[in-house]
Amino acid sequence: MTDMYDEKKVPEFSLPPYPHEDHSEDGLGRAKNPVKYLQSIEQRARERQVAYETVRLLRRDVIECYRKEGVNHYENCKAPVEKYARVVLKRDVGQVNPEYKDEKKNYGF
Repeated sequence: MTDMYDEKKVPEFSLPPYPHEDHSEDGLGRAKNPVKYLQSIEQRARERQVAYETVRLLRRDVIECYRKEGVNHYENCKAPVEKYARVVLKRDVGQVNPEYKDEKKNYGF
């Protein structure tokens, strides 16, 4: 038999924001510390991928619940749908973002 009906083994936790290295104010667009800047860019890419995969897994759970419950999905699939909606409606789909000095900056992510 498949594991579709087994209880999901997913830990619930939240990650702290990661350090962010900003550009210098000299107007040339150079980073103050290029190594830290590249590490922060890579970390943002990893966090974005984790956020996308989380949404994909939650969407799969909702689809499986709809298929399993059939016409009763309105009553029996409320929890997975609410969890999916909470994550999707968050800014950046729940991605962990660094604490920027200027909160208006989001660097296109």
